[in-house]
Amino acid sequence: CFSFTNSAYVTLFAAFILSLTTPFLTTGTLGAIALQQQGRGYPTNFNAYLKIGDNGRVSLFCSKIEMGQGIITSMAQMLAEELDVQLDSIDMVMGDTMLCPWDSGTTGSRSTKFYGPPLRRAGAEARAILLKMAAEQLNIVPERLVVKNGVVSDKMNAANKVTYAELVKEKQIDRHISDVPIKSISEHTVSGMPTMRMDARAKVTGEAKFTSDIILPGMLYAKVLRPPSHDATLVSVDVSKAMNINGAIVIQEDGLIAVLHEKQGLAENALALVSAKWDVPEPKVNNQSIFDYLKKAAPDGRVYVEQGSLPDGHAAAKQIVESEFYNHYVAHAPSEPYSVLAHVEDGQVTVWASTQAPFRVRGTVAETLEIPEENVHVITPFVGGGFGGKKSGQQISEAVKLSKITGHPVQLAWTRREEFFYDAFRPAALVQLESGLNEEGHITFWECDILFTGSRSSEPIYNIPDFRVKTRSARSVHPFGTGAWRGPGSNTNVFAMESHTDILAKAAGMDPLLFRMNNLTDERMIRVLNTAADKFGNSFNKSPSGMGYGISCTNYLNTYVATIAHVSVNKSTGKVKVEHVVCAQDMGEIINPQGAKIQIEGGITMGLSAALSEEIEFSGGKILTRNFDSYRITRFSDAPPIDVILVDNPNIPPQGCGEPAITTVGAALANAIFDAVGARVYTLPMTPERILAAMDK
Repeated sequence: CFSFTNSAYVTLFAAFILSLTTPFLTTGTLGAIALQQQGRGYPTNFNAYLKIGDNGRVSLFCSKIEMGQGIITSMAQMLAEELDVQLDSIDMVMGDTMLCPWDSGTTGSRSTKFYGPPLRRAGAEARAILLKMAAEQLNIVPERLVVKNGVVSDKMNAANKVTYAELVKEKQIDRHISDVPIKSISEHTVSGMPTMRMDARAKVTGEAKFTSDIILPGMLYAKVLRPPSHDATLVSVDVSKAMNINGAIVIQEDGLIAVLHEKQGLAENALALVSAKWDVPEPKVNNQSIFDYLKKAAPDGRVYVEQGSLPDGHAAAKQIVESEFYNHYVAHAPSEPYSVLAHVEDGQVTVWASTQAPFRVRGTVAETLEIPEENVHVITPFVGGGFGGKKSGQQISEAVKLSKITGHPVQLAWTRREEFFYDAFRPAALVQLESGLNEEGHITFWECDILFTGSRSSEPIYNIPDFRVKTRSARSVHPFGTGAWRGPGSNTNVFAMESHTDILAKAAGMDPLLFRMNNLTDERMIRVLNTAADKFGNSFNKSPSGMGYGISCTNYLNTYVATIAHVSVNKSTGKVKVEHVVCAQDMGEIINPQGAKIQIEGGITMGLSAALSEEIEFSGGKILTRNFDSYRITRFSDAPPIDVILVDNPNIPPQGCGEPAITTVGAALANAIFDAVGARVYTLPMTPERILAAMDK
């Protein structure tokens, strides 16, 4: 029997341990279900989600992966609740393509929202079937049975009992019952309870294994020659000196130039001896010119959402306010750089990857090696942060090619410099806004153009009769890769929209809180904003009041958030100190309140440096930011007191938790800075230099 604190660590790597003894894990119906369901939604067969062992332990097969967000615990809570087993009897198997149902990836705060419902239904159906089986074995009517901790017993005679394990005998259950209801919240004893993370002990003691911690017999470390710029072309290369290192293997094939060695340090030394000449074109764009560059490249775009008539809104306005907001490229900067371990043997491939999308990795491997997907087994160990940046990519293809060529397992782990270079950054983007106000301080129209970022969270949250939101983007505009970043699109949009809302409040002669209440009719948003304001406890005045208070609200995919920040600004240096942050969040039913608060605190903490300091420096395709000495993320000394209030709303199914709060931080800080010193900063990050420049205007 495993202890509660160790079970997640042990079971997450059960497939890994098996794969060391069995080169390719055979999973019977589980793997078949995963392949059959690819791209078709989640399975309806409850056997795809759980298996009861002869020792009474329950394996939970979860397509999502654990990268710090805590679903390793909340998923287990949901199944334990519906199945009526102890939480510490559940073993999590996550992101294993031969065991878990097909899934597009762990992104967008969608894990609990989308994987939770079928998991709960699976648990409820399995419990109902097990009760029926117990009634047959004990020869009593089902109504006389009660279940506790995986033991079914007779209400009239507690000694007359049978365990789930004895009923199942480690076989697949072939029975099915349709439309079994899940428990009501009033019946919950596990789900909804504050619970310590199941992986906490393994991670704080160093027992937890990440991809780069896994070492296989005969494994080689690979180092790949990288260009100095994304637009560079290789002219010539000399690998002769690298080949002189004893034990080094040099590969040159189809543009892939790599050095491998059984010792990581010697692989690095050998790569340093490779001499390459590159043709690097003159840069056409950099940090200073990027926004003009994007404006010129922007197409007319398409309407994302609209309502009413903009001309009518213009006619009703007594004053019109225009503004334009910008954000620079931002890195994901996970604590663990991307790592992959590939083993190609006898036409079968096993891959361990620090990925958010193991099934996408499986597809990449199959395409690279031109083999069927069923010959590829992807295992996802613990992942050290992802934030949208760890999908599939060239490193996967490189690792499996090198393993096939050498006949050895190959580990390819990015350096921090490679992580910055190949990151798919949050895109540089612009948001252009124009709005009108009537004499009562109501917004009469809202026109928003979004250039080169997503549309998420761009629908107005206020009661505006006439509005239109357009997105204007084109492919192949950025000089390097861009992609989803924790709260994709929303960080840019909410920063612009809620900064603009404060500008409107000033134009209307109202304080920021009163102005928002004056324009809100959504009861959920009003409740969340009132909750945050009550906890903050300080009164708002017309900005700039000199107090340094700022508000930001959003509806992020049906999770409602209101954040209030208090800052102080050094008027001589422009440096911002965040004194206090309050965040109220309504995300429907809450599975693990403790885990939810941790996620919100983490999102706010990450959002602080995204708003104040994070910016990728570049020149053309050359990434000048290479490490944390020039890319400042929030440090412990920067972190303010954070109060999180979970707004109880059990009538709504669980929504997203990990991303919503971060999207409000930029505007909350921008508005607080304006309230403190009267300087409106329109560009993220709001560095001391930009704040001083705004103060001089």
